[in-house]
Amino acid sequence: MILTGPEITQATADGRIRISPFEPAQVNPNSYNVRLGSTLLTYTADTLDAHRPNATESIEIGPDGFELQPGQLYLGHTIEEVGSDTFVPLLFGRSSVGRLGLFVEITAPIGDIGFHGQWTLMLSPIRPLRVYPGMRIGQVMFFVSVGPVALYAGKYQSSAGPRPSAYWRDLAAPGAVVS
Repeated sequence: MILTGPEITQATADGRIRISPFEPAQVNPNSYNVRLGSTLLTYTADTLDAHRPNATESIEIGPDGFELQPGQLYLGHTIEEVGSDTFVPLLFGRSSVGRLGLFVEITAPIGDIGFHGQWTLMLSPIRPLRVYPGMRIGQVMFFVSVGPVALYAGKYQSSAGPRPSAYWRDLAAPGAVVS
């Protein structure tokens, strides 16, 4: 089951969902709009290595925006800190943004129950596109879970700003299953 907009509002009010800052105008019929933060990261190496940390460069998006380029992966972040210990959050790009040719969060839209923080957004434009801090870029939906819940306690917990891949940390975890 998916939560409706009024239920998202109620669950935020009673603490089952945390959205900060929460703006009632960003509630949709069955989702909540999230906004693009002011910082982007890009990887600096031509070839990335999944088994090692990869260097990044930080870009601040000014009030005049920033032009994203095709063929470049940008890591952005939500302004909002979003999470729940009760519901499963899924984040997708808004259709209006997709119609501009921007792929948002295509490979990893699911959040774990228990994650709380700003979401890192994987942004890939198909043509040059100017983006702005604060633009409504995605929407989070919340689903009811069934069965016992084990809260997320992973490497991205309490994220603030965009976070590069920490896949390499999985390799060092005893008994880790890498997927």
